[in-house]
Amino acid sequence: LEDLQDTFDFCYKVHYQPAEERSRDPEYIRQLQALQAKLQNLDRQRREVLAQMQQLLGRSETLQELLQEELGAWRERQQHLCLGGSTDTNLRPLESWFTELGQGLFRLRQLLRALNDLRQKVTYERDPLVAETPLLEQRLQEQLTHLLRSAFVVEQQPSTPNAGKRPLVLRTASKFSARARLLVRLHDRNHRMEAKIHIDRWDPRLETPPRNTLGGPAPPDTPLSPAGTRPRSKGESWESAGGGRGVVDHGATSSQGPLVVTEELHLITFTLAYAYCGLELELETTTLPFVIISNNNQFSSAWASILWFNMLSSDPKAQQFFSSPPPAPWPRLAEVLSWQFESVAERGLSQDHLHMLAEKLLGKA
Repeated sequence: LEDLQDTFDFCYKVHYQPAEERSRDPEYIRQLQALQAKLQNLDRQRREVLAQMQQLLGRSETLQELLQEELGAWRERQQHLCLGGSTDTNLRPLESWFTELGQGLFRLRQLLRALNDLRQKVTYERDPLVAETPLLEQRLQEQLTHLLRSAFVVEQQPSTPNAGKRPLVLRTASKFSARARLLVRLHDRNHRMEAKIHIDRWDPRLETPPRNTLGGPAPPDTPLSPAGTRPRSKGESWESAGGGRGVVDHGATSSQGPLVVTEELHLITFTLAYAYCGLELELETTTLPFVIISNNNQFSSAWASILWFNMLSSDPKAQQFFSSPPPAPWPRLAEVLSWQFESVAERGLSQDHLHMLAEKLLGKA
């Protein structure tokens, strides 16, 4: 395209001389016809390039839909693992796919910039670059934004070092860790990526704001960090490790009355300032809800809350879930009970076992 338009531009400056005395000159007419043919060829080539870019963006949208399905399946497997099930939560395949799609989209972004530069040098009436490149840029920006925001995930949910297969129950004054990961391994090496970590960042949709360590309401932009939290970057991963002393005030209440400590759900939010090839975004991801206890007597109730929430809620930010908890259907509860048994005994519960439990819990049918 650059060669075509340089040739056209040169011929235009040399041959185009709009003067009446040349309008009937056969040689001048021939030159104008040749110039018009070059312009038509340039216009056709521009339209073909734009059509190819539209086609590629359509394919990338299809790929993104497939990636979102794969990511959703991975989240379900991770939740399954947190509840005691055995499953593969390896992120390397997803990371490879997200990175390659990101590379393709950033290359298209560079091509669009090059097309804009060409348009600045040569344009004409009904130039397709004038009409279509802004729409392509917007579409591409939306795809990149969606890809990058969905690529920031929590790789390791909050857990204490000796939790075994019981994550998401933390104890005050004890160390815990959580890790976030960016699945698109592309970033500006001159821009240091640093994740900020907040505990119970207030969402205005919640009726009760979180409380700070002294028990007073915390402003929306105040990060509530556990004592000694240390965010560490490992390539494209960020890890929070620290003690949980005084993370929240357990006196927080909902509009329907106070929740017991073992039914209070808390979240860790990772935010990341991302920059690459002139694109700057703030990415955010949150952990699954977790419970904070102060002594081991609360563990069983807290773990029951984690099981109940993850069995029945599709919204990881529903921190007021236990203000009005829904009942669980027995088939779903039976499945989770079998996972629990398998995580300890390396085998699940048989149908006879589950039938016996159903009779003890629900009575004979």
